Amino acid sequence: MAAITHEDIVKAPKALLHDHLDGGLRPATIVELAREVGHDLPTTDPEELGRWFVAAADSGSLERYLETFAHTVAVMQTEAGLRRVAAECALDLAADGVVYAEVRFAPEQHLERDLTLDQVVEAVLAGFAEGTAQAARSGRRIRVGTLLTAMRHAARSQEIAELAVRHRDGGVVGFDIAGAEAGFPPTRHLDAFEYLQRENFHFTIHAGEAFGLPSIWQAIQWCGADRLGHGVRIVDDITEGADGRPVLGRLAAYVRDKRIPLELCPSSNVQTGAAPSIAEHPIGLLRDLRFRVTVNTDNRLMSGTSMSREMALLVEAFGYGWAELRWFTINAMKSAFIPFDERLALIDEVIKPAYAELMAG
Repeated sequence: MAAITHEDIVKAPKALLHDHLDGGLRPATIVELAREVGHDLPTTDPEELGRWFVAAADSGSLERYLETFAHTVAVMQTEAGLRRVAAECALDLAADGVVYAEVRFAPEQHLERDLTLDQVVEAVLAGFAEGTAQAARSGRRIRVGTLLTAMRHAARSQEIAELAVRHRDGGVVGFDIAGAEAGFPPTRHLDAFEYLQRENFHFTIHAGEAFGLPSIWQAIQWCGADRLGHGVRIVDDITEGADGRPVLGRLAAYVRDKRIPLELCPSSNVQTGAAPSIAEHPIGLLRDLRFRVTVNTDNRLMSGTSMSREMALLVEAFGYGWAELRWFTINAMKSAFIPFDERLALIDEVIKPAYAELMAG
């Protein structure tokens, strides 16, 4: 069979669960918006700026990595800016063949120009609706769900949880907490998680990326997370038996038994040091062991990536074919925070027929 190319993968329908709105802006848009709001950038040449973001994120310095977000968040402080960034996000994902995406952002980071939390959310939802409609007109259908993120070092998680529930019928499908894991355990936000459970609302938690098994254990067993944002460090609970076969510890076995989805982000994990390379990324082992593995972009701008690129890297590193890419896609769609019948419709009517055609070709 001919090798699967990046161009082939672009044509395949994909589902994305872990993508940050402030990590996926077009460099040219950052330049234009920065000029409008008077924000200084490292360079005003869009191509150069794009390279700067990837280089800063690749530097191995957390300070430089976080500085990249200072520039994107700075240009996302007005309704027009937020709306434009969200619309372009939907268009860019649709152009890459993504048919379902959950895009997350932290409303509390967009209040510097006196917008209210509700105005921030409404601007982003309007942008996604605009981008989705524009993509559909050009023959590319995408559905975008929004996740609202609370920052784990701040104290606004209850407020953001209530905000998410308030907008649940307008396109907000879930809640998340993000930020530094070490020293900021998810249990600090138990009130928010208990509130969300009472409201029958879905949530994921960034856990098991920079920090290990205790972070994953707390996210699941104390907080009740539906999915693990990253979760790559679950591999620390898998050892090699005397016969050379993998042995799952109790936490790893629980995560696999319960089919708790892992929102793995290969390129991002390599940048932050959670994996030494794509070829050595635990996704290979976790897939072989049939964990509920999904493939994601995390921050498309900072990683210079897309869903098609992430999948192409896995094809190259692990020799995956259409069967594996289909499996990752269906896993993600099964794990989405939209109603069961709507997930099933996308799997049966969009994803399976397209992959059947690709596999036949």
